[in-house]
This record gives sequence, C-alpha cells and structure tokens, in this order.
Amino acid sequence: MIPTVVWGTGNVGRAAIRAVAAHPGLKLTAVLVHAPDKVGRDAADLAGLEQDLGVPATDDIDAVLGASPRAVVYAASGDLRPDDALADIARAVRAGAVVVTPALYALYDQRNAPPELRDPVLAAIADGGGSLFVSGVDPGWGNDVLPLLVSGLGSTIDAIRCQEIFDYSTYDQEDSVRHLIGMGHPLGYEPLMLAETVPTMVWGGQIRLMARALGVELDDIRETLERRALDSSVTTRTMGDFEAGTQGAVRFEVQGIVGGEPRIVIEHVTRIHPSCAPDWPTPPDGAGAHRVIIEGRPRIEVTVEATDEGENRSAGGNATAVGRLVGAIDWLVAAEPGLYDALDVPLRPATGKLGRSKQ
Repeated sequence: MIPTVVWGTGNVGRAAIRAVAAHPGLKLTAVLVHAPDKVGRDAADLAGLEQDLGVPATDDIDAVLGASPRAVVYAASGDLRPDDALADIARAVRAGAVVVTPALYALYDQRNAPPELRDPVLAAIADGGGSLFVSGVDPGWGNDVLPLLVSGLGSTIDAIRCQEIFDYSTYDQEDSVRHLIGMGHPLGYEPLMLAETVPTMVWGGQIRLMARALGVELDDIRETLERRALDSSVTTRTMGDFEAGTQGAVRFEVQGIVGGEPRIVIEHVTRIHPSCAPDWPTPPDGAGAHRVIIEGRPRIEVTVEATDEGENRSAGGNATAVGRLVGAIDWLVAAEPGLYDALDVPLRPATGKLGRSKQ
C-alpha cells in the first residue's frame, strides 16, 4: 500500500480523498487543509463519505511531509496563487514524494514550460528523488489521451477538435466564473482568462502534446474569441443573479496551425444560462460535456458526460481529472524520479476497483 497524502479539500480535494480511499494500492495517511474549521475533521466527512476513514485533517505541513509520504495529491488551486502552489509542489517533491496535481497549467506540457516553473521542480527532483505529473480534464485527458486514442480509429484525419461545452452555473467556484471568466460583467470588462495569449498559455501545451504524438510540426498557435451578452436577466441556483446586457456566454478556440490550416483545435463554449447564444454548440442535455470530433474518414464523434456530487457535471469533470491523477500514482512510484507529462504516463484500466465504490 502506497502512503498517500491529499493536500487541499476543495472541489478537487474532495474527489481526491474519495479516489485514494477507493484505490486498492493506496493508503490515505494524511489530509492537509488551510481553513481552521476543517482541522480535526475526519477525511470522510470532508469528502462526503458515510464511513469514517480515521484520518483527521491537519494544517501541519512540516509534520505531514516530515513523515515522508510516498505520494501527494496536490489539490490546492494554482489559478490565483501560482507561486505558492509551485513552492508547495516543489517542497513535496523535495521530500521524496510522487506528486500529482491539476495545478500549474504551464507544466501540463512540461517540455516547453518556462524555466522559472520547470527549473525549481527539476532541482527538487534532483534533491529529493520525487516525481511530478500535472494533468486535468480540460486541459487534460479531454485534449490529450482521449483525442489521441480516438484518432487511432481513423483511416485519414483532416482535423481534430476537442470541445468543452458547459453551463458554468453548476461550477462551484463563483469568483473564477465571475471574475476570471467574466460572467455577469459588462462586455467592456476584460477577464484574465480571456485576455490575449492567456488561452494559449493554458491550452497551448495540449496542442503541442497532440502535435508531438501525431508527428506533425506546428506552424503557429492562434486564438479566436467571441462573447455574448444576456438578452434578459437570469437567476441561477448556485450563483445568484446575472443582469441583462452583461456577459452570458463565451466561445473561444486555441488552434494548432499545420500547413496553414487549423488542424488541431481546442474549443470552449461556456454559458451561465442555456438561453444565451443558443446557436452555439450545446451538450446533449444542456448541462455539460466534453466532446472529441475527428474530421476525416470515417468522421468520429465521442461525447463524454461525467456526474458526481448530486448529478453535478462540474463535479463529475473534477472527479475524472482526479481519477486520471490518482490512477497514475502506482505507475509513477515504480518509474524513475522525474518530471512527466500525459504522453509519458499511460491511462490504464481500473484494475482492482470494480465494485469498490464508497458512497
């Protein structure tokens, strides 16, 4: 059994506790939290499990890492605190742990990550003998292993398109939805996530990963962006009111240009309410989905819908990202210390997990 720590108990951390507890080769040994009111609570309580796991949450990072855990699922956010997240991750790697995390988008394509991110991790690996694998859902398996797997079913391929189509009123992170993405702000407001070059910073690595796997050279990576205002005010169940005339939908693409044409495309269509931009692509049931389209012969389309925590699609997406990461831990433990990406780490069957669901 591999001693494993979950660091953070938010949207990703809750799913991580459940995934570690269900994994036949892992043993949850500690849960790190930041909020004082979470200290001392059992991990099962924090993760929404009915049966106690006997692991009380703690905020003592020194003690947890001092116990030399073999693996750490770093579930704390890196969106608004990238420097702190990098320091935390390097600290865990230096302690000798295999670290898996969805934080720090630039490290998804670790070969092309900027030196200020890559070098501290490589130094920590050299010092402590740990490893790091950074991945998620989108960016993540939705635009690396899934489209590459499906591409292998085609005879000829003209283009690969990966879509995330979501109703963001189900996303349990209001600050990000309103301020990073801009929902509910006037169209004159420039949200950070949509600023020029930021989509390429987040998703460009996925374009490069797919190009590398497909054996093609990229001419360029380009971005497109469209925003739509709400025609009328709406009230959402989880995030309150959004006024007419404010941003209600966003559509952007990050395009990998090959031979002068967009051949590898990552597209996001995000709404705060289904009534906005109804002419844009929609998921099968209106809540959210990830879709891969292989244009070629044959044309192939695969749509993935995941739900968790009360049929919530955003929670389902988080859980699939966690499943990919937690499922990689035993492979990483057996591998040499290093900095890995999605093309290095195989996605494997859920061996030993059938019938082990913990509610």
